[in-house]
Amino acid sequence: MKLPAKLLIGFLLGVALGLAAHYGLPLQAHPSMRWVTDAMTLVGSLWLRIIFMVVVPLIGAGLVVGVFELSKGRNLGKVAISSISYTLLFSFLAVLIAVGLTSLLKPGAGLSFDRAALAQNQSVIAIQKTVAATQAKPWYLFIVDLLPQNPLDAAVRAFQGEIVSFMFFCLFFGYALSLVAGSEENPLVRGLETLFEASLQVIEIGMKLAPLAIFCIIFKTVYALGAGFLGNVAYFASTVVLGLLIQQFVVYGAALAIIGRTNPWAFFRQCRGVYLYAFSTASSNATLPLALETAENTLLLPPRISRFVLTVGASANQNGTALFEGVTVLFLAQVYGIHLSFASQVMVVLLSVLAGIGTAGVPGGSLPLIVVLLVQVGIPAEGIGLILGVDRFLDMCRTTLNVSGDLVIAKLVSIGHSDPTTDPA
Repeated sequence: MKLPAKLLIGFLLGVALGLAAHYGLPLQAHPSMRWVTDAMTLVGSLWLRIIFMVVVPLIGAGLVVGVFELSKGRNLGKVAISSISYTLLFSFLAVLIAVGLTSLLKPGAGLSFDRAALAQNQSVIAIQKTVAATQAKPWYLFIVDLLPQNPLDAAVRAFQGEIVSFMFFCLFFGYALSLVAGSEENPLVRGLETLFEASLQVIEIGMKLAPLAIFCIIFKTVYALGAGFLGNVAYFASTVVLGLLIQQFVVYGAALAIIGRTNPWAFFRQCRGVYLYAFSTASSNATLPLALETAENTLLLPPRISRFVLTVGASANQNGTALFEGVTVLFLAQVYGIHLSFASQVMVVLLSVLAGIGTAGVPGGSLPLIVVLLVQVGIPAEGIGLILGVDRFLDMCRTTLNVSGDLVIAKLVSIGHSDPTTDPA
């Protein structure tokens, strides 16, 4: 049985048994279920650690070697420009879909809640503190901080917001390496290629546990939330999911068919294992290794292009997050009865595109940026508490679209920049 089928079985079993346990063995009546959920947490956490522990070396080696190869072939600038252009285009379209759907469906109209209790929510308070610390920084430091003073320290703190600066170092170093290394036989280049391949081998070992780990993660999530976890914001969640589906099947599908000269359904089918993986982990960074393997071995994309596009895209291309942020801001404006002018909606579009690009590719990474957007357009920041109950589920959904967007862009870029004399695709 192939891996995608195993992942799907693990996912479906997690949903089915999680729902059965939620309603048949509730934790209040069966305290012993705590041992079961703890065991599920243990398996899921260990598996995620196996994946996460090689993400930094994988990104570092992949970016340096990818930039080196593109620079030697004088294609770095063209590939980078194409990648950025597609990222901005898809993000812009995603936010336009968000604005259009939210304005049409009005998921926040008439929703009532306890504002005082919401303002005291500890999760909301923690997010607001993060935002306050961010807003205290002068604007120019955001640009300066893109370049790490200590790349090793940036690598150590990659999952605390430093992964973008680490990637900038890798981009610079890869280009510099192309200027001094004569060929791919250079010992440092060979060493980095070996590091990249070794990281993929670690992932391959981890993938043997993936079906079981995904079952455990999904079981624990569904057991805790049940079928009614959407609650009074089900309409909001449905609006987000509908927008994500439109972006996936209409926008990406059209781009693959028209620009990529590819059957979109065949493409999506080849990527189904990556989609399940992204949905289960809710992390673009954790899904990067499998996305790289799928791009090279299943989609047969040129490695020098797929490594560059996918490693950068894991943090920079967050179409699903941009769409989610757009829907959330307009939803909360409707909840509070705040009319956003055309200029304010344009600001939401632009800021959502930029925020999507700057969002960390880890679970929950978009919430502080949404609060920043809320403050910019005059919406009470504590409103973010209304969506915390469904954020985990929606995080899984938007991460799937983020990863799908990375693969689509890699395909589109490879169409225009592949070299048939050196590339397998």
